[in-house]
Amino acid sequence: MWNTNKTETPNHSQTPAPSAVPQAPASGESRSAAPPPGTSYARPSAPVARDLATLGATLTIKGQITGQEDLQIEGQVEGPISLHGHRLTVGRSARLHSEVNAREVVVYGQASGNLRAKERVEIKKDGEVIGDITTSRISIEDGAYFKGHIEIERAKPKTEVKSEVKSEPAQTPVAVAN
Repeated sequence: MWNTNKTETPNHSQTPAPSAVPQAPASGESRSAAPPPGTSYARPSAPVARDLATLGATLTIKGQITGQEDLQIEGQVEGPISLHGHRLTVGRSARLHSEVNAREVVVYGQASGNLRAKERVEIKKDGEVIGDITTSRISIEDGAYFKGHIEIERAKPKTEVKSEVKSEPAQTPVAVAN
């Protein structure tokens, strides 16, 4: 029922986690020299793999979903979804009737209900959202369908607390002579 993958995009081949095996040096560097023991070359543009739970396309869930990991849904869900600090991906075959609260929400399929994302919401070209969205950033691609209201939350600036004490000089009465 629950699959743990290492990918973040729906309906694509799985992306393996970056390995600790040394990668080939960039062109122009010597290819004959071996790296020092314990050294590995990292791929500069390799995405960081995160744990990702997946609900398959044949699953229907009625009830509340909460979690502490990223979640990709391909099936049908009715009920609230709460993934504070994590990403929800609504796959191409997914049908949600949910109130969603997450760090990020990416919609490739259909989502009906209010979406609240701390960082961002993306509605991809074939995605459909019917409901209100509250987020800091939003992206709606050409071809996407959206019906509802959008509220952009501004990042709260960090306020500095100063413990400075201002003292005013004592006022002394001045006598005026006539």
